[in-house]
Amino acid sequence: MSAVHDLPRPRGQAAAAPGPAAPRPTSSANDQEHLLDRLSVLARYRRIAFAIFALTAGSIVLQGYSKVAMYQAQARLLIEDERSTAMPGITSSENTYWQDPEPYYNTQYRILRGRDLTRRVVKRLNLASVPEFNGSVAEPLSLGQFVRQIGRKAIGLVKPPPPVTAEPPRPDETADESALVGAFVGRVQVAPVVGSRLVDVYFQSTQPQFATDAVNALVDEYVTQNLEVKLQSTQNMLDWLGKELADQQRKVEDSERGLAEYRDKQNAMSLDDKNNIVLARLTALNDALLKARTTRIEKDAVYSQVKAVTDLSAAESIPVVAQNAQIQTLKLRLADLQRQKAQLGERYGDRHPEIVKVNASLADAQRQLDLETNKALQSVKNEYERAALEERTLSSNLDDAKADVQDLSRKSVAYNVMEREARSNRTVYEALLQREKELRVSSNSRSNNVRVIDHAEVPGGPISPAGRNAWLMAILVGLAAAISVAYGLDYMNDTVKTPEDVTKHLKTTFLGLVPAVRGNEDPILGSSQSPHEFGEAFRSLRTTLNARYGNSGTKTMLVTSAQPLEGKTTTACNIALALAYGGARVLLVDADMRRPGLHRPLRLTNERGLSQVLSGQARVRDVLQRTVEPNLLAMTAGQPPPNPSELLASERMKTLLTNFLHGPFDWIVIDTPPVLAVTDSVVLAPLVAGVTFVVGAEMTRRRLALRAIDTIQSSQPKQIGVVLNRVDLARNKYYYSRYHGQQYKNYYAEAV
Repeated sequence: MSAVHDLPRPRGQAAAAPGPAAPRPTSSANDQEHLLDRLSVLARYRRIAFAIFALTAGSIVLQGYSKVAMYQAQARLLIEDERSTAMPGITSSENTYWQDPEPYYNTQYRILRGRDLTRRVVKRLNLASVPEFNGSVAEPLSLGQFVRQIGRKAIGLVKPPPPVTAEPPRPDETADESALVGAFVGRVQVAPVVGSRLVDVYFQSTQPQFATDAVNALVDEYVTQNLEVKLQSTQNMLDWLGKELADQQRKVEDSERGLAEYRDKQNAMSLDDKNNIVLARLTALNDALLKARTTRIEKDAVYSQVKAVTDLSAAESIPVVAQNAQIQTLKLRLADLQRQKAQLGERYGDRHPEIVKVNASLADAQRQLDLETNKALQSVKNEYERAALEERTLSSNLDDAKADVQDLSRKSVAYNVMEREARSNRTVYEALLQREKELRVSSNSRSNNVRVIDHAEVPGGPISPAGRNAWLMAILVGLAAAISVAYGLDYMNDTVKTPEDVTKHLKTTFLGLVPAVRGNEDPILGSSQSPHEFGEAFRSLRTTLNARYGNSGTKTMLVTSAQPLEGKTTTACNIALALAYGGARVLLVDADMRRPGLHRPLRLTNERGLSQVLSGQARVRDVLQRTVEPNLLAMTAGQPPPNPSELLASERMKTLLTNFLHGPFDWIVIDTPPVLAVTDSVVLAPLVAGVTFVVGAEMTRRRLALRAIDTIQSSQPKQIGVVLNRVDLARNKYYYSRYHGQQYKNYYAEAV
């Protein structure tokens, strides 16, 4: 391997120092998608999009011209909640509690398309005489119907359809009438107006006037039927209430009559709370006894003082005696007479007539005082005895009243049961009576919560597009379908297609793109079959590599891909040729010892090569081969060894690369196997100055390419760049024009 040093080395070259692993680039503001990028998707799928547009637009136009013109009439209803018809001040079950309005409105929508209502409309319109429904006019077959019939017949040949059973007619309608009802219902559409209680009703027909008459008849019959149902429901309720009121009235009379008879039989009028004399007597006697007992206690206290008196003179200390007006008057008279006696005694003797007269008056006054005192004391005794007698009498009467109350309580047990039943019967009777009166008032008002807001007018034109409208609809729908298919295909196509995919999804530096050469799977620079833009692509790639790797020292570069058939070997050959054409001395090494292919495009032999050098069977100078370009030498892979990965990871390989760095070459380009197939590229990646990752345009899926790059990154290479290979510029020139400058190709080709 020392033979490498025998080659002359250009002046000023030095070994390339290994640097740190290059970080992945991030998307900048320049990588943002432009409107032209989105429009280029349409250009890329222009053939498919045009086919979809032509098929869709043509089908719609044919359908529009072959389809029978249908007219649609619209009427508008206002459907309010049933509580809206409740009269103020009248309580009913509809306005006493909250209920979810959605089930009610959904029910009304079903009624509008129900068979009962439709049967009324059919009879009103005499639908059996309308040619559109009685089958007297054959309906022309449109393109869409024809296609559907063909499809059903084709499917029927493979899988017979299940037997279709027609809806059986109602007991009150014939088979013909049932068919008419079904046909009419199929033309009706009900659409509630969002955010309101308005409902739009549509009907379709081939005759505009009949469509108007039909939808107007439908909404009118609906309003009439709704009112009839309400009135009939109210009348049924009134009939039922009439019977219940009669029965309930009889129950009330029987129960109240039973109460009266029970009171008469038990001789207990006081069982009625309004005539409860026994309880009132007990209450009065109890109050009187309490009052008599209080009076007796007071009289007893006074009488006790009287009994303690021993003589009349001591009786004056008793308040009752002292406060007696007669006694007080006699005391004043006695005191006045004693004063007169004292005055007369100063002038006369004891026998003087005046003295005798005064003494007689004193004796008479004293006698009257004693008499009045005795009367007062006797009255205290009498009052006490009378109070005690009254207390005993009231106590005896109270005991009798208690006995009467207990007897009345025993009788009231059965009476209370009968009274509760009578009260309950009367409450039910009054409630039924009030409900009957409210229903009669509501029935007489004939209020309806449904009314027609707008009757239908004769439609001015068909709903299906025709003429210019059909063309316009076809163009719009065709464009929408074509654009949707194009962007759908682009979304599902997750292959790497553009440099933006490289920088945005793979997060790797983009080096350049190589156009595809039709008719030649392995195009080589300088050959007559390689077009001008192919050579310019590699010259541009050469400029990018020189700028990235610098101009001093020997640069080693590894070329690999994610999977086979992406053109990595051809790319490695052309990169080496482009560098050699630029004046650099290049060594191209085929390190793909499993499936060697470098010798084929360069028309070299593969008898001996890298495998023999690494296994010690040959020297470097013996396996180097010259190519058509003097500045390019090549080392093929040689015969496939049994252990290629071990050879590439050996010390011999590291020594060989070190010797190459000190040899006469400016570039060492190494072609390695795909990353996802084997680990040879991962082994060599840290030993070189950079890795060039070849991605086949529109053939390598992003997740595979990303996994391959992550695998290489795990070995910490110094830098990685991506070459987008086999770009079909002829088929997708608008798609890649902003990256390749397609508009200037002819200009410079003619100049050359």
